[in-house]
Amino acid sequence: MNIYTAAVTLILIMDPFGNIPIFMSALKKFDEKKRRRIILRESLIAFLILTFFLFFGKFILQGLHISQPALNISGGIILFVIAIDMIFPGKGKASAEEVDGDPVIVPLAVPLLAGPSSMAFVILASSQFPEAKIEIFIALLIAWLITTTILVLSDYLRKILGNRVLRAIERLMGMILTTLAVQMLLSGIKDYFMPL
Repeated sequence: MNIYTAAVTLILIMDPFGNIPIFMSALKKFDEKKRRRIILRESLIAFLILTFFLFFGKFILQGLHISQPALNISGGIILFVIAIDMIFPGKGKASAEEVDGDPVIVPLAVPLLAGPSSMAFVILASSQFPEAKIEIFIALLIAWLITTTILVLSDYLRKILGNRVLRAIERLMGMILTTLAVQMLLSGIKDYFMPL
């Protein structure tokens, strides 16, 4: 797995454009300066969580006796469900309406940025390509920087693009993610039935 593939996949999973309305809803009572500080803090927390799972997730899997094909298949299913929700948004998307006060970790850092699918992806990538952990870390850093930049600029992007364009971008990202999810699922099935 190269840096470009991992970074694009992580950006698609973290779904910065799809998260703009949720972040704006959760932070609507704060002024623009405070919103940016909260977004930066929550984004950094998500990055640290994903970095932890990148370097130590394999040991968690070994402790739980989870095989590589099982991780591939479950990761593919999770990504597919996320992608379908991006293409056909419904009430399944996490809501931040009920957030009271300054949101810390939940729901912005986890599960919106560092959710089950992004955690599964970094664990899967580091398990499949243990020799490329530094490249995957660089990809995570790139994806995090791009996602954070988009979210910090969310006020401007929402004004310039509007909700309709943001939804269209999210659906396009969902379609791309669907193909990645199917590929991951097929790889897991292949590894299960035809182990090396």
